[in-house]
Amino acid sequence: MLEIFKSSETKVLEQVEKISKGCWVNMYAPTEEEINRVADEANIYVDFIRDALDDEERPRIEREDGQVYIIVDYPYITHDDAGFPIYETIPIGIVLTDECILTVSLKDTPILEVFKNNKIKEFYTFKKNRFALQILAIITSYYLRYLKQINKRTNEIERELHQSMKNKELYAFLALEKSLVYFTTSLKSNKVVLDKILRFSYIKMYEEDKDLLEDVMIEKIQAIEMAETYSSILSGMMDAFASIISNNVNIVMKFLTSFTIILSFPTIVFSFYGMNVDLPFQNSPHAFWISITVACVLSTLTALIFWKKKYF
Repeated sequence: MLEIFKSSETKVLEQVEKISKGCWVNMYAPTEEEINRVADEANIYVDFIRDALDDEERPRIEREDGQVYIIVDYPYITHDDAGFPIYETIPIGIVLTDECILTVSLKDTPILEVFKNNKIKEFYTFKKNRFALQILAIITSYYLRYLKQINKRTNEIERELHQSMKNKELYAFLALEKSLVYFTTSLKSNKVVLDKILRFSYIKMYEEDKDLLEDVMIEKIQAIEMAETYSSILSGMMDAFASIISNNVNIVMKFLTSFTIILSFPTIVFSFYGMNVDLPFQNSPHAFWISITVACVLSTLTALIFWKKKYF
């Protein structure tokens, strides 16, 4: 998909048909024809576009022949085979040229929707460097938003685990822990890119642009710390609840075993009195009640012993 936007003289974002100076070219899951068209009309290296379409591409920043190429990871939500939500990351490429700015990704992302809908202050397609920094800021805000969702979901699963002995909640924890690993890895890689932008003159920045980048850096560090903290807490909770579930099973098994032993005494007594041999009190008119009393006494004594030992 190929979209071309441009801020008009009235500073309203408009969708246009042709690539021109000061425009924004947005591509997601592009066809080969669209890739070649943008590469020719915008004079952009084809490799810059193709690299961003590799979901294993690592974040980095390059500058070649006046073009600045930035790749960072942005978060999105998917689901595993069991239906549990997984927060993963995917690359997005940002190419800055003298004429325009290009964004390219494998998927359509809500991160760019805020720009398409004119919801960002001081956003103009012809201010390419600031636009790139604004994209990085929005990506960081999405990381923070999804981290809060992960923390909220973790608390919900924790409450469910207090009443459960099933593995379903542990699988949900595993999915969230997997998401935090993705986030931590991508956030650290993105931070390296931001460090290079801040320390080296890859793009020209005014004072307010530097302030924006520093704010993004602060939020990025906060997101990394949150991801690492949540990952550590989640790992500890998984170990703890796995032990709790195992202990609950042991308690149930101990109760059932104790109850089986208690019920075995009446069976033993009645089995003796079912044999075809001479037995004590077999000619007594109270033989039945004697056997019942013996069985009850044995079971009661065993139950008291088990109760004192806190078997149930």
